[in-house]
Amino acid sequence: MYRNRIVAGLDVHKDSVFLCIMRHDVAIIFEKTYGTLTTHLRQMREDMLRHGVTECAMESTAVYWIPVWNELCEHMSLRLANPHFIKQLPGRKSDTKDAQWIAECQLKNLIRESFVPNPVVQDMRKLNRRIFNLNEDMSYNKNKLDAAMQRCGFRLSNYVSDTGGRSYQNVVRAISRGETDAGKLVALVHGRTVNKHGRDTVMGAVTGNFSTIDITVIRQYLAMIDLINVQLDECQKMLTAMCEEHFAEQYRRLQTIPGVKERAATAIIAETGADMSLFAKATNLVGWCGLKPRNDESNRKIKSNRITHGNKYLRQILIEIAWVASRTRNCFFSNFSYVQVTVKKKRKMKIQVAIARKILVAVWHMLSNREDFIDIYLKRLEEQRLIQQRIEQLESTMTV
Repeated sequence: MYRNRIVAGLDVHKDSVFLCIMRHDVAIIFEKTYGTLTTHLRQMREDMLRHGVTECAMESTAVYWIPVWNELCEHMSLRLANPHFIKQLPGRKSDTKDAQWIAECQLKNLIRESFVPNPVVQDMRKLNRRIFNLNEDMSYNKNKLDAAMQRCGFRLSNYVSDTGGRSYQNVVRAISRGETDAGKLVALVHGRTVNKHGRDTVMGAVTGNFSTIDITVIRQYLAMIDLINVQLDECQKMLTAMCEEHFAEQYRRLQTIPGVKERAATAIIAETGADMSLFAKATNLVGWCGLKPRNDESNRKIKSNRITHGNKYLRQILIEIAWVASRTRNCFFSNFSYVQVTVKKKRKMKIQVAIARKILVAVWHMLSNREDFIDIYLKRLEEQRLIQQRIEQLESTMTV
């Protein structure tokens, strides 16, 4: 089983890589520590090829494994190991022994490899996760902008639903241009807001003391928000173009799910790679995403049933889809949400997690079987309508 195999184990750190090359008879034939510069990694690759390495397993944290993977992926079979599954016994911990242990586990086929997508999907992931980071920056800068406005006595955010709305943005941009007259600022607020709270209240809310420095700070925050918007649009356009080029069928198919449009479909493809053959069952995909309930029971007592850890980017977009789907009229997910929350009195957030899990299971079946989404609720309504129509036809025939 292990005959004539030469494998390598790599323990990857930020500034060093520990290499151990092992033969089929569990004999160490080469060990060395390398730096993490590109020249060092290429020297390590040459040493591995010189010793006849055909398989390599590595353990790493964060993103330090990616440059190593890129240098080796075209020359040998690679596996990225989860440190949780290859822990050693206590008292045997050192970087050199870690590399030996990884090589030995690889030699005996004890390593369950992590999911590493192909280069196209990796590029899509970079864009998708950049969008997540930009959205975080957007929220941060919007909150800072509102805080700067509040310091000046500006209270319009108390009377509008969203600081990203048109009324709030129009007033703030007018102030950034030096306009501080309350009468002119009130004219920029939507009439529905003025009628709801009263003209005098809204006028008091937009009245403030704005110094030259305050206006400069406000203008800079707005410029930062505009820059983030430009970068968001650029990233999303590139991500959509890649989906349409490489995954056109999957991209169209995913948008048949209630609540899934361009942003959600591209995010799902970027994180999963649209290749469901890597996940034997839908439950494997759910567990990888981190939407599977934890099974932690001892002495007939359930200690925890919270969801597990997993791909946080995919999980976040699925929760957002679940909120939209639960508000979509005449679909399975909104009906499910209504029954669970209103009739059975369950927590709404817990139901959103359940809906997200159902959506992910649907994604697995759709991409595996190459089928569009079929809404069971609508299908049953259609069946009931046809039955009722048939009954009416029979009754009219019997009457005649």
